[in-house]
Amino acid sequence: MSEDINDPVTLSSLVASSTTVSEVRPAIMVVAFEGWNDAGDAASDAIRLLRQASGAKKIIGISDDDFYDYQFSRPQVRRGAGGKKIIKWPTTHMYRAELEDSPVDLVLLRGVEPTYRWKAFIAEILTRAEEENVQGVMALGALLADVPHSRPIQASVTSGDKHIRAALDVQDATYEGPTGILGVLAQVSEASGLPTLSIWAAVPHYVAQAPSPKAQLALLHRVEEFFPLTIDLAELSEDALAWERGVNEVATADADVAAYVRQLEQAQDETSLPEATGEAIAKEFERYLKRRNRPVFGEDPSISGPASAANESDSPNASGSPEVPESPDDPEDPERTAGS
Repeated sequence: MSEDINDPVTLSSLVASSTTVSEVRPAIMVVAFEGWNDAGDAASDAIRLLRQASGAKKIIGISDDDFYDYQFSRPQVRRGAGGKKIIKWPTTHMYRAELEDSPVDLVLLRGVEPTYRWKAFIAEILTRAEEENVQGVMALGALLADVPHSRPIQASVTSGDKHIRAALDVQDATYEGPTGILGVLAQVSEASGLPTLSIWAAVPHYVAQAPSPKAQLALLHRVEEFFPLTIDLAELSEDALAWERGVNEVATADADVAAYVRQLEQAQDETSLPEATGEAIAKEFERYLKRRNRPVFGEDPSISGPASAANESDSPNASGSPEVPESPDDPEDPERTAGS
């Protein structure tokens, strides 16, 4: 995961070049919250995959009772080892992974959108982030949209910081309207001087249940563009293909749904066609070549990059959908630990 002069500018390279001296290695914090910001659980599931692949360890949990209405975000009853009942409370956890060959480490924040005291919640998160020497923030979200499941899921990247937009060639954050905790965190992080990116995947609104592997795949491909890592996405790519085939079967069985999907496909194809220029294709291929030799999370570092490149090139065009939020995984929960 090392970067050289031929690598594209990434959020991590910007952070590494401007980091203040500290005993703790600099880190980029990747954030997702279940709930309003997380159609199809795509963003929170992306964080879970990053945590498992990187071996990130939990470092802190944000206090539960101060921020949640348990009639709205209800605790879950689970069965642990030996059939013992465990109560899983909605909460937010922070994890950290050391990336030895990278100029920065990875901090992951995954939780449930709080009900109360958002300002205090954000202040606590940023205080913890400062302790971990977080020097940049990457916010992941997913929203329902009028998009077809059979086309690439669009994952847009925005930043409110003009310097970040210029350096990384991303769009301005122009949205106005109701926002969730993710939008508030991005705004406050930028105001605090932290380089911040927001990545949002558009999930087909007519497939409104989790999981949403195609949207999750779109988010993770975007993460790879702005962070010096490559993730093993072979299994997720297979899940996305299976998901698309399943939605195809349901859609073709209903004439009205099939007609609606064709209408969405036509609208998206007409909109996307001007972008399919030689310059755009060349730029995408260049990004692919820059990433193809990076070690893959979860694999032996001695294995060369082409295997990870094959996984990436085999991945389908991305898509997804949402559900009632579930409390995030806790390494101390025996059920979750077994699968981590």
